[in-house]
Amino acid sequence: MYKQIKFYLSLIIAKTAYCAIKLFSNTSGTSFAGKTVLEFYPEFLSHCREYIKNKSITVTGTNGKTTTSGLVSNMLETNGNSVIHNVKGANMLSGVANVFALELRPFRRFDYSVIESDEAYLNKLYDYMPSDFLIVTNLFRDQLDRYGELATTAALIQKAIDKNPELTLILNADDPLVTNFGQGRKRVIYYGFENVEFEHSVEKSNAPTEVFNCICGKPLKYSKQFFAQQGHYSCTCGYKRPQCNYSANVKIGLEYSTLQVKNQDKVYEFTTHLIGLYNAYNVLAAIAFALENHIDAEVIQKSLDSYKSIFGRTEKRIINGHQVLIQLIKNPTGASEVLKTVDLDSNIVIAINDNYADGRDISWLWDSDFEQLKNAGQLVITSGTRANDMAARLKYAGIPQEKIIIEPSIRKAIELAASDRDKNRHITILPSYTALLKINKEKY
Repeated sequence: MYKQIKFYLSLIIAKTAYCAIKLFSNTSGTSFAGKTVLEFYPEFLSHCREYIKNKSITVTGTNGKTTTSGLVSNMLETNGNSVIHNVKGANMLSGVANVFALELRPFRRFDYSVIESDEAYLNKLYDYMPSDFLIVTNLFRDQLDRYGELATTAALIQKAIDKNPELTLILNADDPLVTNFGQGRKRVIYYGFENVEFEHSVEKSNAPTEVFNCICGKPLKYSKQFFAQQGHYSCTCGYKRPQCNYSANVKIGLEYSTLQVKNQDKVYEFTTHLIGLYNAYNVLAAIAFALENHIDAEVIQKSLDSYKSIFGRTEKRIINGHQVLIQLIKNPTGASEVLKTVDLDSNIVIAINDNYADGRDISWLWDSDFEQLKNAGQLVITSGTRANDMAARLKYAGIPQEKIIIEPSIRKAIELAASDRDKNRHITILPSYTALLKINKEKY
């Protein structure tokens, strides 16, 4: 009874804290109430599972967590379910606590929860909130000052998985690191691509690719390699990419992509307005979850049509009459894939910060394939706390210095890009995480 009273008090404290921060601060309030609640009652999250009537879904991985969880949530809602979801992407314990503290009511229950979790915090989250499904998108080198090498990140996720013996895993079969999580598990669903086709010419990325060994110690060999370590791999010892429960052929266009998905003897076709192969993987993960949970294909397509990108994840805006596309970049593989989709005739703003949430180590800029911008036809404006470093990287990428403008103020950089008198000129903004948060708060 004492714990229940403390839980209800936590809800009141959270809502009060949220109102206060919105009244006296210009922050987005995605974590403050959660931090306050966890300080008052550290066991708060352990009570939240009882407010979910059906299933709890968690999404983790280096790239694509926010988009994949958003797609899953939208598919469930389109199917008529109520869903609690950390939609703004605050994925540490405080961010998860924040959304539950603000959305829950003593007598209100949700059909599903869809929680995006930071890879390093998944293990802690499962101490309080075991899950029914875990979707793992991929594992790339990311924020080495926070996570360490990939083996460390993988070990943290594995530790979380081991706490949930009844957990159903939905794994990217094309990523050998992710596939390893399915070893010895009974409830595993694999998804992956059989063939990838681009409607437009795409240069092969020069970004460094991780080299992985098989569990036997020998290097993996690839018959198809789509990007980074993702593809069809095998080893002379017999280890190979697992057969997919949901396999797909994808055609990537400039404005949309088409996925032909096969499950057993059934074939489905879906289209998505999310661009790029990296987003096609996110879409396929969500489709695999939806079909596995008996959501009709018509509902899935309706959901894909209505899905609106989370801020900074292929987000579209209008600024001063210009069409603007905002795409988060934060590590070599993700950045290199995003750079493949950049309109080289647009005014480009690259805003890089080195705050804690970005990772202090910005060496990833030199591993990212900014050479894909060497034929940029318009301005390339660098901004943020590392504007000078970004400008130096672009110089070595082969972009003429006369096209590079350094403007540390992110607001001024975007205003400069939007001052172009040609309203048909698009703007591409590539921000790091905290730069994205700043852009999201600004009104242009």
